[in-house]
Amino acid sequence: MAEDSRALDARYYMPAFSRTMKIVRGAGSRVWDDQGHEYIDCVAGIAVASTGHCHPAVVKAICDQAHELIHCSNLYYVPNQAELAEKLVGISGLSKVFFSNSGAEASDGAIKLARVRTGRKKFVAFTHGFHGRTCGSLAVTHKPAIREPFEPLSIPCTFVDYGDLDALAGAVDKDTAGVFLEPIQGEAGVLMPPDDFLKGIREICDDTGALMIVDEVQTGMGRTGKWFAFQYSGVTPDIVTTAKGLASGFPIGALIAREGLEFKRSEHGSTFAGGPLACAAALATIGVIEGVLPDVVRKGERFMKGLSRHNPRGRGLIIGMSVGDRCPEVQQACAENGVLVNCAADGNLRLIPPLVITDEEIDTAVDVINAALG
Repeated sequence: MAEDSRALDARYYMPAFSRTMKIVRGAGSRVWDDQGHEYIDCVAGIAVASTGHCHPAVVKAICDQAHELIHCSNLYYVPNQAELAEKLVGISGLSKVFFSNSGAEASDGAIKLARVRTGRKKFVAFTHGFHGRTCGSLAVTHKPAIREPFEPLSIPCTFVDYGDLDALAGAVDKDTAGVFLEPIQGEAGVLMPPDDFLKGIREICDDTGALMIVDEVQTGMGRTGKWFAFQYSGVTPDIVTTAKGLASGFPIGALIAREGLEFKRSEHGSTFAGGPLACAAALATIGVIEGVLPDVVRKGERFMKGLSRHNPRGRGLIIGMSVGDRCPEVQQACAENGVLVNCAADGNLRLIPPLVITDEEIDTAVDVINAALG
């Protein structure tokens, strides 16, 4: 008899994660575990399954490309890569793209690009911000529990309180290469910025020559009801990073930069980034999101109206609620009743379902979450 996969995991896989169940199948906004239990998925692989699980258009794009070419070195022109770059430039309003394999790698690329083009070395970021777990992206990530064990980190970064423009103005100087921010802090539990916060950051960066770097890894690709959350602010960043929902679960990230900001030959590279399969999946994903994007804000409002007694906050389909120490038991109670939710930082319950979630699924999820919260 084959050894149970949980036992194999315990024996052979480094215990970096806390796992609760084994998901074996997904379709749309629903997943099934290895015991046959069905769930409405309000986690979506942590905002990754933007078009739902195994969307037919995405599956077909991956399969069709796999029959033609799975990998092509960036020494050559890569199928689907330029077409995807054109799409991302079009929906962001920026100018040039460089692909990566993840959001953390996109953050690393943004750090390198800011340093090499400004000639400056330091960064400023915000408390509770999260930008990845590589040594580069970790340097601009605030949470001490995940950053401090790996210090000293080689990239100097000053952290100021999220929302405090006066503190930011005092921290940014002539040696600051860039200011890293999330337009909504997702890993922190869906923390919303003050009005005109992004506008204020833009003004400080313009005054000092620092670059405004907006991390849209979690909030991008339609999550908030626009392609990117920064588009609600009326300002344009210098660099935007995205990943998670870009290819419906196929690993890919991207940094997108304004005119005049680009890597020159040999300044950056990657073996796998922007490969044929990833770009095919992303192009199909964008096609699906184009169809559902106009309805994302309405769906988010339906969710928040149903949960209104618990003071939800968010925009579109990224929603948070402060529930305190009860969060793990609420998460478990929801799962026991067929809805997957996620505990983010500091006792915050986070909902980041597929953008294709139906009204019926929203209403069912709302009933389960309300019952779990009491």
